[in-house]
Amino acid sequence: MPSNSSTFVAGLTAAALATVGFLAFQASASAPADLDVRGSGGAPAKKAPGDRRTPAALPADSGTGRRVVYSLDADRVWLVGPNDVVTRTFKVAPGSVDPRPGSYVVTSRSGAVTGTDGTPVEHVVRFTTVQDTTIGFSAALDGSMPEPDPTMKTGGIRETVADGAAMWTFATIGRGVVVVP
Repeated sequence: MPSNSSTFVAGLTAAALATVGFLAFQASASAPADLDVRGSGGAPAKKAPGDRRTPAALPADSGTGRRVVYSLDADRVWLVGPNDVVTRTFKVAPGSVDPRPGSYVVTSRSGAVTGTDGTPVEHVVRFTTVQDTTIGFSAALDGSMPEPDPTMKTGGIRETVADGAAMWTFATIGRGVVVVP
């Protein structure tokens, strides 16, 4: 028959496990659904194209290595670090002219300029030109992320100011940019 001390230790262990389980449940219930792709350092998040169950997961067939991935259909960007680990993902507002799916590199950057729509923008990261319209990522200083105006040819892919700062740090000249449907 067990001694009183072993019964006491078993009771404490059971109580501790129950408490840890309850706290883990509370933490998972309040965590954002896309937490695993915002720099957790976990395994790369992958999905099949068009998978609506995991909209923040890195699209399959989006290249390898350190790169920026931009999905035209999802209006989403992924900053992908070593070993295909997503360090940040965020929604964007596209311009009226889209780049074609394919692989590009960052060709130029500007700290602050006026966008083609007249809005002051910062952290401009350009990677291609389509129909004489330069395509790149930028953040409006006023925080706006407008719907594309079909009457104007704009190539600015708008990000929030915080996401623009992250893009600016990550997407240096020569960094790969992969555009997927």
